[in-house]
Amino acid sequence: MTSRQRNTFPLVSIAVVPVLEADWMALSAALTELATEDPNFTYSIDFESDQTILKGESDLHLDSKIDRLKRIYSIEVKVGSPQVAYRETLTRVVVIDHTFKKQKGGSGQFARVKIQFEPLPTGSGFIFENEVVGGAVPNDYVSGVEKGLQASRDNGVLAGYPLIDFKATLVDGAYHEIDSNEVTFEIATRAAFRELKELKAVSLLEPIMRVEVVTPDDFTGGVVADLVARHGIVQVADQRGDAKVITAVVPLANMLGYTVALGRLSQERAQFTLGFDHYSIVQAGDDDPGFFPGAIAMRA
Repeated sequence: MTSRQRNTFPLVSIAVVPVLEADWMALSAALTELATEDPNFTYSIDFESDQTILKGESDLHLDSKIDRLKRIYSIEVKVGSPQVAYRETLTRVVVIDHTFKKQKGGSGQFARVKIQFEPLPTGSGFIFENEVVGGAVPNDYVSGVEKGLQASRDNGVLAGYPLIDFKATLVDGAYHEIDSNEVTFEIATRAAFRELKELKAVSLLEPIMRVEVVTPDDFTGGVVADLVARHGIVQVADQRGDAKVITAVVPLANMLGYTVALGRLSQERAQFTLGFDHYSIVQAGDDDPGFFPGAIAMRA
């Protein structure tokens, strides 16, 4: 049995709450309309923090939605700081053999899973395969293994970000006639997944963006220096009439708020476009990426 799922995650999130308590229902209706119009924009509700989480391609993309809430729907909201949606990735092939065993009085719980985890090429998504033979894990319980993997991969093992582009193969296991069921195999699988952290087999990924800046010649030096300071790699600087076209790849975390910064650098005369390019492993010693908190401080 083989199953596959692609990666479908946004790059940036912000939290919002309406300024007026009476606008909660109107906010939900407005966001539903905006999400219907734009497939790259989604939202969800965090009931623990009582916030609505907007998700999109960039902080500029989400700013446009906030602007529409105000102009078209007359809804004022308090907005949290943008949070980059990091990912997690396997760095090597590992095999984990985990046994879950619990005894309580006369009844017990038991499941053993042996799973091989391996990284896949970028864009491959998640693949699950069952290669168990001889009935070591009954087919009725294999679904518990897949459920455990699905739930675990969404939260990763390092910092709560999704683990992407990997294959998990159930190669062996064991069960008990009375103490095993689908749930015990899901629990055993979740525990096996957590062992990836102890084995140091997972790294953090950050989104790298392709940036194109069109600026008057006079500001080229300042724009290039600023991109380099943002850990960007300038790839092209072409002439287009009286303007310079600068192309670079820059970590998305370092591009948050770039609209304001570029305006200052160019006296509001430069423009830029931003698009996703690829994911890259966050190197040891890089700045802390500021993991997405459960509740985000609001700004008016």
